[in-house]
Amino acid sequence: MRGMIMAIGGKGKFALSSRLDLGFSVGSAAMQRIMFSALMAVAVVIMQAQAAGLPRKHMIASSHPLATEAGAQVLKRGGSALDAAIAAQLVMGLVEPQSSGIGGGAFLLHWDAKVKKVESYDGRETAPLAAGPDLFLGPDGKPMPFMMTVVGGKSVGVPGVMAMLEMAHREHGALPWASLFAPAIALAENGFPVSERLAAAIAADPAIAMIPETAAYFRPNGVALKAGDIVVNKAYAQSLIALRDQGAKALVEGPLAQAIIETVRTAPLNPGGMTLGDLASYRPIKREPVCGTYRKHRICSMGLPSSGAVTMLQTLAFLERHRLAVLPPGGAQEVHLYGEASRLAYADRDAYLGDPEAMTVAVKDMLAPGYLTARGALIRRDQALPEVQPGAPGAVPARKRAMLDYSRPSTAHVSVKDAAGNAVALTTTVEGLFGSHLMAGGFILNNQLTDFSFSPVRDGLPHPNAPGPQKRPLSAMSPSLVFAPNGSLKAIVGSPGGWRIITYVTRTIMGLIDWRMDAKSAVALIHVTGRNKTLEVEAGRAEPALIEALTAKGHTVKSQEMMSGLNIIRLAPEGLDGAADPRREGSVWGE
Repeated sequence: MRGMIMAIGGKGKFALSSRLDLGFSVGSAAMQRIMFSALMAVAVVIMQAQAAGLPRKHMIASSHPLATEAGAQVLKRGGSALDAAIAAQLVMGLVEPQSSGIGGGAFLLHWDAKVKKVESYDGRETAPLAAGPDLFLGPDGKPMPFMMTVVGGKSVGVPGVMAMLEMAHREHGALPWASLFAPAIALAENGFPVSERLAAAIAADPAIAMIPETAAYFRPNGVALKAGDIVVNKAYAQSLIALRDQGAKALVEGPLAQAIIETVRTAPLNPGGMTLGDLASYRPIKREPVCGTYRKHRICSMGLPSSGAVTMLQTLAFLERHRLAVLPPGGAQEVHLYGEASRLAYADRDAYLGDPEAMTVAVKDMLAPGYLTARGALIRRDQALPEVQPGAPGAVPARKRAMLDYSRPSTAHVSVKDAAGNAVALTTTVEGLFGSHLMAGGFILNNQLTDFSFSPVRDGLPHPNAPGPQKRPLSAMSPSLVFAPNGSLKAIVGSPGGWRIITYVTRTIMGLIDWRMDAKSAVALIHVTGRNKTLEVEAGRAEPALIEALTAKGHTVKSQEMMSGLNIIRLAPEGLDGAADPRREGSVWGE
């Protein structure tokens, strides 16, 4: 296991030797065959741990094996956790363009082991100055159909991921900024193999054909890329070189910035109003992380405009009165209790959360012990609640009903622990699969503005997540750090998956704490999501007996595919225990 990519992941499961140095050319036919064989191996190759046991020095878990390898190379050169996360993200933007990249946004949590401090960085996209509350209202004043707004320039927010990573690197980088770009540039110039997941996403998305430049890349000569095809992306390499040499300023001025604005404003569908001024005005924000306790463990996650920390900490608080450790994980009683806690937390999330500059409800009120105790007392052990309404935190009158968002499952995540004990949890996205479907500079532009509420007013009150100039839309991304009762770092956790991200991360943390699971078992827990009237259970994992038992308790149960992509590092006494989600194609490296 030491010094190796560990075999974990869904389709395309494999183990890849860390001897593949992505700083050099991978363009030869022989190397392409090696990479293809590694990426496309159907059998799971489980590498036996060395006699010394689990890795102890450093580890990285990411959404794609080539990204994991890039981060591993950085760690082996003495790079920090932040350095490795940047190198991995630059590769993910190339090999998983449907999920994240330069044209998107991100949230990052950093643990500084020396000073014992958690810091959080907000790289969420912002709305252009031209975006008003009526951004997604049609001529009749009614919200436009979601799928009619995704493709094109109207949905594109000002990208923030590179400015945020640059800010974090100034504070926590160990290697030069420019050195972190070599693996991604080499792959872009010399070629990378299309994974099964990317190929399936291309084949399933008819909107790709609507944008000529995007179709030319993903469907050359009208034929969709297939798994194993070797793809060269010279434009992405040039964008990386500009960012390497100029920093995030390359996205503000110069040819790359011009290309982004021209692409958005001249989009063949739904052209947008973004300007160079919008790019120049973007600022990443260093925010206070939101932390709480669960069974004497400290849980820290991303605050607003992410709803992750608030919703997760509410859910855990509602559950703390119940002895989950004595219940079988995934059993009817445990799923019932979790589903009810989730429904209560999501009702508050959907009603009250948005850009922190526009909210009328204080986070401290939503996490106040008295409020959480009263709200959690609504849960009945043997009977599901009827339709769940939002609570009334603080002095704000309760909303009459929840306000649902439209965020779609996509995104990517990387967890890193370095030799100095520092840690990074980075979740990054272009929102939906292939974002806006527009490409500039060899990368996808996000459709993040569709994370705003399409209705600026609901029940006669302004929506906290309504569009507006320079506002940041609500997110569910939940990069998280878990600390043991003695204050030591216990786990680094995060996942893609749209609005369900919060439940994926929450249940993984429960697995670690309530049932004392190892990383692999915690990641493999059955997914459950409660939201409004519906209790979703993971398709293919929920037995008929479970569904029958939940139905008998009054739940409206839906079997739902839930494509998470959890990446976790658990710090155990015996070493570093990492796992990547078997539902996707991620991997783990450590030594």
